Amino acid sequence: MIIHKNSRRSSLLLLSGATLMLAAATPGAAAGVPGTSLSPAGHRFSAVAAGPVVFEAGPIVVTCATSSSLPGTGSRNTIPDGPAAANPAGPVAVRIAPPTFKDCTTDAPGLRVAVETNEAAGPWQVQLQYGTPGTARLSIPSGGFVLRTSGLLACTATAAPNGPATAEGRWRQEGGPAVLLERAPIPVKLEGSFFCATSVTSATITAEYTVRNTTDPARPITVGPSLPG
Repeated sequence: MIIHKNSRRSSLLLLSGATLMLAAATPGAAAGVPGTSLSPAGHRFSAVAAGPVVFEAGPIVVTCATSSSLPGTGSRNTIPDGPAAANPAGPVAVRIAPPTFKDCTTDAPGLRVAVETNEAAGPWQVQLQYGTPGTARLSIPSGGFVLRTSGLLACTATAAPNGPATAEGRWRQEGGPAVLLERAPIPVKLEGSFFCATSVTSATITAEYTVRNTTDPARPITVGPSLPG
């Protein structure tokens, strides 16, 4: 059984990102990479998909109508206070709540889809780098994303099966802060019935996540240059 790709859905170039506990600044940045700072300090934020999120794994194309990462307990989705909000040598890593994905479908009739996320093996993070354009790298813990199909075809796709993995994206400041993923590749493991494409080892994700300050909506979340100390 082959599930044909829907060209309209496949052309949607949206995500990502981004759900955000700030980890330590990433050491060892390459020479010439500008520093990064995040603001406003201590403010919390949400990351909500501005449109559908599209996953492609071999012949399987899955579209999720809604996705979000929202502030909860602890420091997830929070811009930290103090030095942790800046890295003079490169990107800043921010911990986020695992995003949820709802109302997911495929182009194949009679096929149901469910997506589960977790942080059992480690945190979800976004590494934000100031620049023109800025970059946003979405880090997924090992086994932190599992997509299952049922009905006519029972398959399981597990992202980052052998360790944490990163999807490369970019940060947009102008026009509203957002994390953008455009067919960003990530390793996967496919398992299931005979017709599952178990030889596929990579999938892509396409999405646009609007990032909003939930502490003070009038002040946008900003990724800027790291100022001299």
